[in-house]
Amino acid sequence: MTDLNPIAQAQAAASSVNQTNTASSAEGLADNFDTFLTLLTSQLQNQDPLSPMESQEFVSQLVQFSSVEQQIQSTQAIQALLNVQAALAQLSSVDYIGKYALVETNGSMLSEGSAEWSYELPQEASSTQLVITNAQGATVGTITGQTSPGEHRLVWDGTDQQGNTLPDGVYNLEVVAFDSAGERISDTPVSVGGRVTGVELTDGQAIVEVGGMLVPASRIIRLRELPDAPVAEPAPTDPADGGDASDDDETEPGLAA
Repeated sequence: MTDLNPIAQAQAAASSVNQTNTASSAEGLADNFDTFLTLLTSQLQNQDPLSPMESQEFVSQLVQFSSVEQQIQSTQAIQALLNVQAALAQLSSVDYIGKYALVETNGSMLSEGSAEWSYELPQEASSTQLVITNAQGATVGTITGQTSPGEHRLVWDGTDQQGNTLPDGVYNLEVVAFDSAGERISDTPVSVGGRVTGVELTDGQAIVEVGGMLVPASRIIRLRELPDAPVAEPAPTDPADGGDASDDDETEPGLAA
């Protein structure tokens, strides 16, 4: 179901290049180049006049000299291409504005009594608990989640387990699911969707604003055009009230006490 964004992939690939290591490699080649030149010059100056360097050996060392020089130039050219690729990917991120993006992140903005997440189970679970924490890491709610494999949707009304209304802000979701053997299921990605309202460049990385949050563009896992007319969301259902628990897009409002 995932529609990968090639622009974001290109940006992630360019950003993943360790610039420090690249600079160190180029510096190391340059140092070797200077050292080689110094040694070659010293060797020519201090060679025995009665036993001068063989022409074949001299030519061999000149070939090595040229090889080191080419490595330095190649390293600089590759780095320049990577910089251009990263810059083009960052500029292309402006096209994200106005589109619907699904971002891999645990954080969602609670606003006007509503926060939403999507989570995915790779296999059937015997039990699933959805743990919501605040910015300080304190647990503010625990919800019984779906157990069937696939993608599910959670809508939270912003109240804690005592029914208190919590302040707006970013809250995080953790999926704690166990299989039939009692082993925790580790691969349970969480994502948040919303309209991209802005893009900014920070330290050479494109940052997009989705649902009032700033996240790296490389975390976008799905990108699509928004429809001309809004699509009606399915009515919230609660499995405890007779909702269809097999529906992959089921909404789970409220908190379990």
